[in-house]
Amino acid sequence: MTDSTAGGRADAGDDVARLVESAQRLGIELDAADTERWLSAMTQEKGVETSDIVIDEDDGVFGHRVSMLDFSPRDLARFRRIGEIVEVKGPDGVAEGALALSGSAAQSKIQTHPGDADFFQRLNIKAPTRDEACATLARLMREHALGHESGPTYQFIEAKWSSYPFDCVKAGEPQRKGSPISWRLDEVRAGRIDVEVDGKPTTLVWEEVATDPGWCKLDWVVADPDQKRLTNASNVIDVTWESPNGEIVPLDGYLDAYFQEVYLDAEQLPTFTKVVQHVSGNALDDYIDSLEGEVRKYLAADHANYGKAAKRMYNVFRLTGRHLDAAYLRELFDEPTTMLYQVWSLIGTLENAAEPGSSIAVETVQTQTDELVLTVVRALDGVQENELVAALLKLRVALEETKAGGAAAEAGEADIESAKVQVVNLINNFFRDRLTAVPTIKDYMDSLQTA
Repeated sequence: MTDSTAGGRADAGDDVARLVESAQRLGIELDAADTERWLSAMTQEKGVETSDIVIDEDDGVFGHRVSMLDFSPRDLARFRRIGEIVEVKGPDGVAEGALALSGSAAQSKIQTHPGDADFFQRLNIKAPTRDEACATLARLMREHALGHESGPTYQFIEAKWSSYPFDCVKAGEPQRKGSPISWRLDEVRAGRIDVEVDGKPTTLVWEEVATDPGWCKLDWVVADPDQKRLTNASNVIDVTWESPNGEIVPLDGYLDAYFQEVYLDAEQLPTFTKVVQHVSGNALDDYIDSLEGEVRKYLAADHANYGKAAKRMYNVFRLTGRHLDAAYLRELFDEPTTMLYQVWSLIGTLENAAEPGSSIAVETVQTQTDELVLTVVRALDGVQENELVAALLKLRVALEETKAGGAAAEAGEADIESAKVQVVNLINNFFRDRLTAVPTIKDYMDSLQTA
């Protein structure tokens, strides 16, 4: 399969016909009409007066035109409900934000079996000085986490806040200077983390590490009582400081691009526009370089995860003109076996929801585990189905023991890990076989691994 966009575009119908033929040889069903519409939209030239940002006035969402092609409003109401839990807000005139879906949740038209509910928020803080902006951010993040610790439908898991100012050891694990600090709920409550430096006890205080915010991220497990569904919900927060003279500065030193986000509230467009006009002119190249670094990581033997590699390659291909390769990957994400990607993600979600003290009802955990079993039955057959169903049934018992606590919880950890390994192996085999079967994609993967 070759991509005609490299040397002048051939007839789209011929491209799609060859793509359909290639997909059929690999046992993949490809919707020719939908693919042709997508290819036509992707290759449409943007006019001089046309913005990269598309606004859907009916649903009240907006985003980059390429991102909007893959977004479906099907679960928009659900995502907005989750957004009410994860979005960090502040006083009018001090903090303003724009909340978006990112990752597979923003590609719901093609990724019908997404893993987590990943959110991305632009948070702009107005303050006289950078230090005061950092202090405001520290207060808003901690207040939000503590104000959303738990409820009938959600449980806070952890915060990523600031970076370690030195090499140290936390809970027996070495931590390198500059790496993100993970804060459990009890540590957020206390506002401090105890570590050791050269064997001596040292305390990191939430407010005192504020001047180096680093990677800001909040994580929850969220339950949907109507669908009896659990989801890991995260919010990555890109924070900027707006000085009194109107200058906008990213607090972590880099302003993120907007090529994979769908914003959930059109009324937040002015904040988005004000902030992203300061995005670097090299943002697209930087974004692609970052994605390719992640692809390289997930192709490496010690981190092999071909499903994650495929998702990142799709974003690289659709933004670099490799539209036929991207169209092929679009179809892969809708294959029945990719439902296992959701299973793999949900095992971790179930693990978090089953922690002792979690506000998520045990019945919800049990229902979600039962649904995973049905997902496997729909996606597999034969020995693979029998082995994975058996592992998930053991997982159900292990999760109940985990929620109860005690020695039985430790014994169940092996069953949880076993189920994860089996699912990851199945996902890897599925994606590896179908990625390497396409010469252009295989050549791309080889080039990254040998670079």
